[in-house]
This record gives sequence, C-alpha cells and structure tokens, in this order.
Amino acid sequence: MKTNLALNPKPLGFQWEVNNPFLFCAHHLDQFPAGNENMGPAPSLLKGRNIGQDFTLKDGWRMYHGQKVPGFPAHPHRGFETVTIVLQGFVDHSDSHGQAGRYGKGDVQWMIAGSGLQHCEMFPLISQDKENPAELFQVWLNLPKALKFAPPHYKMLWNEDIPRTTLRDENNKTVEITVIAGQAGDIKALPPAPDSWAADPENNVAILLVKMEPGATWTLAPSPPQVSRSLYFYRGDKLTVNDSLISAKHSFDLNTDSEIPIVNGNSDGYILLLQGKPINEPVAQYGPFVMNTETEIRQAISDYRATEFGGWPWPTHEHVFPRDKGRFARYVGGVEDTRP
Repeated sequence: MKTNLALNPKPLGFQWEVNNPFLFCAHHLDQFPAGNENMGPAPSLLKGRNIGQDFTLKDGWRMYHGQKVPGFPAHPHRGFETVTIVLQGFVDHSDSHGQAGRYGKGDVQWMIAGSGLQHCEMFPLISQDKENPAELFQVWLNLPKALKFAPPHYKMLWNEDIPRTTLRDENNKTVEITVIAGQAGDIKALPPAPDSWAADPENNVAILLVKMEPGATWTLAPSPPQVSRSLYFYRGDKLTVNDSLISAKHSFDLNTDSEIPIVNGNSDGYILLLQGKPINEPVAQYGPFVMNTETEIRQAISDYRATEFGGWPWPTHEHVFPRDKGRFARYVGGVEDTRP
C-alpha cells in the first residue's frame, strides 16, 4: 500500500505548497471597500501601502501590483497553464491576442500560456455603495516539454455550466463537490483548454471544491498509481482522517490505494483538492516563465524582449471594462459569449 495519511500537515498562508504537476496555488481573500469612479478603492485608503507591490493584508485587503485598481497589470507567461477560480468578486481579463473577459460568481478561467502571451488580471471594485469582497484561487499547472510551445488559448468554464454533485453519508449529512477538472464519482468535469495536461485522462488531473456539512463523512476513492493528491482545508473547524486530526488552514497529502473516510468537525468545512500524474521532466522557472532548462528560460526572456508576445493592444496595462459590463468572454476573431 502506498500510504501517506496526513503525516505532515502544512499551514496555509497566502501561497500554498503544491506537488508536481502543479507549480503554484494562491488563495486570494480580500474584503475590498466600496469602489470609486475608477473602480479602485477610495484614494484616502491607499495611505501606508507599498503601491505596485502591496501584498500585506492591511484593513482586510491588498492592492497586489495594481496602481489604481487591485490586481495584476499586464505581465508575460510562457510554458504552463493557469486555472483561476473566482468565488466572490470579479476579474477583468485582457491579453496580447485581443482576448478579454469579465468573470466571477463561481466562474473559472482556464488559460494555456504555451508559446507566450501577455495578460492582465484586475479586480474591479464595481459596487460604489457597499464593500466588494473578493475570493479566488489561482492554480498553475505545468506543461510537458512537448506542449510548452502550444498555441496560447483561453477558455471560460461558466459557473452555471460547471458540474456539481451532492453526496449523502450514512447519517444523511451532505458533501457538495464542484468538479472543475477530472471527476467525482460518475460526475465528469467540462473539457479543459486544449493542450492542457488535464486533457489526457491518463494524467488523472482533478481539481475539486468540496463543502462538507458539520459532522459529514466524505469517503475519498483510492488514488491511481503514481498520482499526487493534495487537500487544502482552507476554512472550517477540523477534519479527522483515520486517526489524524487536521485543523483548518492546513494542507495534507493523501495518496493511498484504499478508500479513506474524512470526517468533518463542528462547522462547514471547505476543501480544495488538487490531483495529477507528475510530469517527470526537469523544471526551470524564472518568475512567469516555466521551461525545462536555463537556456530555454534565457530564450523566453529574449523572445519577450523582442516581440512582447504580440504586444499590448489595450489603452492601459491595468485595463478594466465599464462598470455596467456584465460577465463576458471575447475570443480571437471577435466571438463574444455573454452571461447574466
């Protein structure tokens, strides 16, 4: 039996420790104030912040790299993919291919950086008469050498289309599972972006959001051979995994060839599960570039300096859309998908 049962629970900070094939996971939770006319926070609230590099939680929120609007102004990527899960608030996306969108309310954006693109991800504070709470996860998933120069691609998984299932244990307690990648029981996720490591079922990639009722038991199926599986218990009271007690805001790896019951504590428990077959190749990373060798990293930097991965077609590097613009996605060729 290949068992590793919560032997080393790790505390969760802003950025979470991940296992191959994942590269990065961050949990953004910000209680943003009411927005001003530019969809940023009131100017008086910016005092005492390191604008442009504001990652300190002050008054319950951060500006990140934003100057006027919270978020991440235009920056490049090459060689990996991102999965952005927005539970509260909105993200405005713009990229060097002219693609764009506003998403939130449970939507997921899946983006293949591939051969290279620039994009910005801003968090517009749309409400002017009330606070703008925001909660999202951003997950980076590696690409194998054969796909690092795949064509860049961006896809929306809209909240109303994402598969979900509700399980009931023997005590009629509920476990609600949102299936972003992979499957939970017989419930399969929507197709990921093409060329994703998750597109091949043999890679056993799964991204699940799990909500457990107080006292509920979730029996986790065995994991396939050679697959890494990490659970991030980001909100709740406690979990019991076999004889191990896990407190909230901790992660643990759970790889076993037998079923494992997970028992929730006295309040609703929230878990993010990341699972996948490792990519057994060297990893060389320099900020937003993830390749196999240092030589390839230098080439990525050189290519970006020469081409800017298509340039920046938007009026500012902190591009946001009009306040009254709803949820939408605009793809290459001008095709637009709008949602309520």
